[in-house]
Amino acid sequence: MDGGLTAAAPALSFTGRRWTARACDTRAALRIAQAHGLPEPLARLIAARGIALAELDRHLTPRLRDWLPDPSVLAGMDALALRLADAVRRGETVAVFGDYDVDGTAATALMRRFIEAVGGRAVHAVPNRLRDGYGPNVAAFRALADAGARVILCVDCGSAAPEPIADIAPRADVLVLDHHRVERAPEAAVAHVNPTLDRAAGLDHLCAAGLAFLAAVATNRVLRAAGWPRALDAAGLLDLVDLVALATVADVVQLIGVNRAFVAQGLALMGTRPRAGIAALLRVAGVARAPDAEAIGFALAPRLNAAGRIGDADLGIRLLLSDEPAEAEALAQRLDALNRERQRIEAGVLDAVVAIAERQAAEGRCVILVAGEGWHPGVVGIVAGRLKERFARPAFVLGVASGIATGSGRSVAGVHLGDAVRAAVASGIAIKAGGHAMAAGVTLPADRLGALHEALCAACDGAASGPEALELDGSVTVEGATAELARAIGRLGPFGAGNAEPVFALSGRLAHAGAVGAGGAHLRLALEGEGGGRLNAIAFRAAGAALGQGLAGALGRPVTLAGVLREDHFRGNGAASLQVVDAAPA
Repeated sequence: MDGGLTAAAPALSFTGRRWTARACDTRAALRIAQAHGLPEPLARLIAARGIALAELDRHLTPRLRDWLPDPSVLAGMDALALRLADAVRRGETVAVFGDYDVDGTAATALMRRFIEAVGGRAVHAVPNRLRDGYGPNVAAFRALADAGARVILCVDCGSAAPEPIADIAPRADVLVLDHHRVERAPEAAVAHVNPTLDRAAGLDHLCAAGLAFLAAVATNRVLRAAGWPRALDAAGLLDLVDLVALATVADVVQLIGVNRAFVAQGLALMGTRPRAGIAALLRVAGVARAPDAEAIGFALAPRLNAAGRIGDADLGIRLLLSDEPAEAEALAQRLDALNRERQRIEAGVLDAVVAIAERQAAEGRCVILVAGEGWHPGVVGIVAGRLKERFARPAFVLGVASGIATGSGRSVAGVHLGDAVRAAVASGIAIKAGGHAMAAGVTLPADRLGALHEALCAACDGAASGPEALELDGSVTVEGATAELARAIGRLGPFGAGNAEPVFALSGRLAHAGAVGAGGAHLRLALEGEGGGRLNAIAFRAAGAALGQGLAGALGRPVTLAGVLREDHFRGNGAASLQVVDAAPA
């Protein structure tokens, strides 16, 4: 692996991105290699990421016993654990109320499994996206209380629901486990755990399922101290960590600290003792190998999310609660069918918006905003993400029904969408809005869409300056891109937000570029090196985009591909392959 990329980096790639070299202290890399007996390429990657020598063992082998914090450091956790343990001991029904995305689904399944494992009584509920919208509502809480729930545990929601919580407070105690940013806790909640309000704990990178695991640990500790006979041992608690791994990857939270341990140990559990629902979903998705973070992101999460987007989110929870292979298989097949339907709906909306988005980009709009009658609210966020990738600027897609526009936006680095939409509410343009830096949702009268577009462009003007630069970790020859190197790189995983997979540049002659996948959306490539080696590569969703057009024009000529190196599990030939993220003339 060669670290000297500065001279070789192109001025601009086919997508208009600039390539930069990640800085690396070569002396520090040498010390790491010598002290830990690591291959030099891996040591360079470690040094470039600033991983301290003292933390290296914990980083390369992340284990919960090394990273798991004391749940009591989170404000409200002790009160929540005491009330939940009391409900278990009294035989009170606990209703777990979750969100309809993967994080909410996994957190709901985790808490229900835990409560029942320690001998408690639990039911669950999840809102319908079309009928109920996001989060708790008065009708749902009243129905749970009518059915006998004396405790309502909100997971991945509840922080922004003071009215439903206050309404039900005389009849049921509400506990909240949430990680969405709010200004204050709902006063009527008996306990509220939200690390974004408790920055001192340093756990605001946790997703809801991670918080749910800590809540299970804390509640189990209370039960054990009380001599409860069905309190779990460590192995019983660790059996839940696959659900945390699923949610942590799907919710794209930072893979730092304890999150690395959650994902590493959860993936190991999925590979050795997958629960029936996850095993069935892997089968229908065609994942034959031990799952990794990529399998969660591209195979499991879309199918689970499809239930909440265009169907019944309860399907996903039932799948994760199922221990019967036949039942799990049937549920997985239904989720797979829903995901195909979601893809069809998404493609229809994308086809309808591309021309409009192209016109706005040509006009120099720094934010893309498109809206249409009847667009399904379950896919507008995905389409916004596609537009953001294609035009390298923030994008909003909204569906209009009965004069009200509701939709989602996706952002680029340097543009905080959450702040922008909240400002639109404060100025009277939008009815409600929320979100974080990279994703946000908004609801407003359709006749104010023009005003919203102007406000968003004004808020983002100058913040987005074209495509983001691509940071490269080094260059590799085609002959040097081996499965052995890919495995060495994999030791830095799990990869995701906060721990990006290393990107390398490889130069050679583009010997093949053929369309593959549904509708020919992807490009299968082959790169020939100077030494006669050949490397297979794939460029996802490149056909028709600037990357695909550039590659098509470079067929038979020298190019430099930038991408992540993986073992080629698809062919099973012990080789490596490249997942291309960009390319440029050599």
